[in-house]
Amino acid sequence: MSLINCPECGKEVSTNAAACPNCARPLHAPPVERKVFVTPPPEREEGFPTWALIPIGLMAAVLVFVAYLAFRDTDDTANMNVNVSSVPMSDRRSPTTSSVPSTSTSSAPVTQSAEPQSPSQTTTVPGSSTDSPSAPPDKGKVVISVKTVAANGSPQAVRGTRFYLLEQDVETVLREARVEPIAGNSLAGSLGLATVFPDRYGDFQRAAMRAIAAKAKYSGTTDGSGGANLADVDPKGYYLFGIAKIGRGFALWNAPVSVIAGDNMLNLSPQSVTEILDPNS
Repeated sequence: MSLINCPECGKEVSTNAAACPNCARPLHAPPVERKVFVTPPPEREEGFPTWALIPIGLMAAVLVFVAYLAFRDTDDTANMNVNVSSVPMSDRRSPTTSSVPSTSTSSAPVTQSAEPQSPSQTTTVPGSSTDSPSAPPDKGKVVISVKTVAANGSPQAVRGTRFYLLEQDVETVLREARVEPIAGNSLAGSLGLATVFPDRYGDFQRAAMRAIAAKAKYSGTTDGSGGANLADVDPKGYYLFGIAKIGRGFALWNAPVSVIAGDNMLNLSPQSVTEILDPNS
């Protein structure tokens, strides 16, 4: 008899014993039945799959649309052919040829149309041509012509002299600018002295001309023929001022003028020359 150790308490037990006499643990366990579970394959659903209906429906719609187009084109072509060929040969008229009747009298009767046509008349009305209208000018153009009378009495053109259009006379302009005259002279006489002797009275001349230029609305310088042009002048009243050195004297213009819209020609009367004797000579 062979012995084995009890797996529970470790005592020696005979191999023939059914259980351990010490702890009563069974020594020979019944064989374990092993069950094998086999998963059957999924059964296929009987019938047509639902998802396949979508593409079939789309294809059917496309086929119906194509068939509709094909039948419609066929019907249009057939109708056209019927309309063209439905005219019987007996109703087709041969083209008529019109001839111009001669001036000779013919014995054959003239056949006229059952429905007389009223004569038509075409009247051509010529267009009316008019000149392009032009708006009247709203500015004035001033042309100045200036001459002086020398001692010998012959008129001479005033060249290279600047003329101004002022809103006030020149003496008022100088007084408002606080330009003091040369001792013993008026403002107009001071202008003449400074023009003839600029080296002596240069301070007065510069102050006076600055005041005049600041108040001038328009200005222009005379050319070789004594003429000057002033463009785009507002129509109203002005004072025309200019001063020129003529020989040993001067000529001064300080006169009111009126400017209108359009062309204005100012022919100034020949101004007499005022000569100044130099006391230092």
